[in-house]
Amino acid sequence: MNPQDELNSLVGLFGDGDQLVQSIEHLPGALAPEAYRRMLVHDNHMTVTMEEHYGSPVEVRVIDQVDRDGLYCRKIVLLKAGTSQVVQFGIVRFNFHYVTPEVRDEIVAGATPLGRVLINHNVLRHIDLGAILKITVGDELAELLQMESGGVTYGRLATIFCNRHPAVDLLEIPAPLQEAV
Repeated sequence: MNPQDELNSLVGLFGDGDQLVQSIEHLPGALAPEAYRRMLVHDNHMTVTMEEHYGSPVEVRVIDQVDRDGLYCRKIVLLKAGTSQVVQFGIVRFNFHYVTPEVRDEIVAGATPLGRVLINHNVLRHIDLGAILKITVGDELAELLQMESGGVTYGRLATIFCNRHPAVDLLEIPAPLQEAV
């Protein structure tokens, strides 16, 4: 996978790539600041990672969604449950061919984070970490993550295999971490 091509493909789904990301740099996970390394360099669901980090369940808010060419795509933020605190931004591209209609319906309903849906339905899954990214944020992403446009944060590209098939492509960017330098 070429990280720049994959990132462009995901952010281009919504036609606002320049507003989300000014630039990216692909880097080895070992070079990410420690706080981001703990948050991003693993093969677990980010839903679970966020819940553990914030000591709270998370809720999903769908910002935009499209169903195109047999793929369901959405742009989301995860919020700390019961608050307006954004803990993560994400873009998901999902091929529903590899999951049941019940899983599809629950994901499209947008009431439960993707990782939690897959866990709750006991979907056989494996997460393949594709790339760690150093990201200079654009205006829209800066507003969503409550940081300054042009600021730097970190994120990851990953693929979730459902029932042994590459079903989900992800861009996941946690809100800025206080202990990060």
